[in-house]
Amino acid sequence: MENPFKFGTIVEAEYFTDRIAEVAYIRQFVASANHLVLISPRRFGKSSVVAKALQETGREHITLNLQSVMSVSELAAKLLREFFKIRPLARLRHLLTHFRVIPTISTNPVSGAMEVSFQPGVDDTVLLEDAMMLLDRANTEKQRLIVVLDEFQEICDIAPNLDRQLRAIMQEQKHINYILLGSQESMMADIFENKKSPFYHFGELMRLAKLPRGDFRIYLTERLERIFADKCGEMADRILNYTGCHPYYTQQLAASVWQLGVLQPDTVDVVTAAIDHIVKAHGLDYERLWTNLNRTKRWILKQLATGGALQSGTHRTSTVYSALKRLQKDGYVIYSDRYEMEDPFYRQWILEEP
Repeated sequence: MENPFKFGTIVEAEYFTDRIAEVAYIRQFVASANHLVLISPRRFGKSSVVAKALQETGREHITLNLQSVMSVSELAAKLLREFFKIRPLARLRHLLTHFRVIPTISTNPVSGAMEVSFQPGVDDTVLLEDAMMLLDRANTEKQRLIVVLDEFQEICDIAPNLDRQLRAIMQEQKHINYILLGSQESMMADIFENKKSPFYHFGELMRLAKLPRGDFRIYLTERLERIFADKCGEMADRILNYTGCHPYYTQQLAASVWQLGVLQPDTVDVVTAAIDHIVKAHGLDYERLWTNLNRTKRWILKQLATGGALQSGTHRTSTVYSALKRLQKDGYVIYSDRYEMEDPFYRQWILEEP
C-alpha cells in the first residue's frame, strides 16, 4: 500500500490538506491587477497553497526561490530561464533584440534544460531591467503572467539596494501579477510595512496560519482508518496534540505512523514508536545544531521545550528578546499566538538528551 502522507516537497493532488479558503482567495485575488504578499513560518505549506491556487487558475506562471540566487545577474538569468520553460524562445527573439546586453542561451545536453548566462563585468542594473521588462512586454493586460518569488526577504542579502532597483522596475510593469512569499516574518514586515521601505504597501498582505484542527483531524482519520480501523480517531488526536497542527511535522509523523502500522503491525503504541524513530533518526543533526548554539539560546530552547517562563530573571529581558529573534530568524522558533519551537522532534530530543 502506498503511504497516503507526504512531506518535504510541494504537496498536491490527494496529498493536499484543506486550505480551501486560502486557495480560493489567492485564485480570486490574482484575477485582479494587484500583487500579493504571503507570510508564514517555514514549512507551513505556503508554496503548496500557492501552487494549488495557480494550478486552478490555469494561467501561465513562473516560480523562483531567491535562496538559490547569489547575485543580481544570476537573478536576471534565472528569471529568463524559468520564462523560457513556458514560452518558446522562437516567439521571444524579437524582444531579445532590444536587450542592451544579449544573453548567452544554450541547451544542456544532459537534461535538455535551457541555460541562460551573461558575460562577467556587465552592469547588473541593465541585465535585470532588460530581463524583467521582457517578462512584461511578452504579456498583455488580458493575459498577465504570474511571477512567484519565494523567500523574498533574501533580496536584503543578494545585493545592496536591490529592493529599490526591483521596486523601480516593478512599478513600471502592467502585465504581471507578483506573489511574494517569505518565512522571516520580522524581515518581511520590515520590507512591506515600514514606510521607509521601497516596497511599503506594495501588495495585499496575507498571513498563513496553522491548519484548522478539525479539518486536519478529518484528513488524518480518513487515511489512518485504512489500517488502524477503530483507533484512527484517537491516533489522529495524538498526532495533532504532539505536532500542534504544524502542517509539515504532522505529515511527517503521520507518514511514520502509517509505515510502522504496515511493516510492524504488532507494535503496541505506534505513535510513541514513530516519534522515537524520528527523534533517533535525526539525533546526530540535533546534536550538531545544539553544540553550535550559545548558552543563552540553549536556555531559551529548554524553556520553550519544558514550558518554562522566559521572563524568569535568569537573563536580561533585552538579551532574551535579541536571542529569541535570532532563533526565530534561523528557524528554531516560530510565533503564531505564542513563541514555540518549530520542530517538535527537536523539542523531544532536548527533553531527553542534553
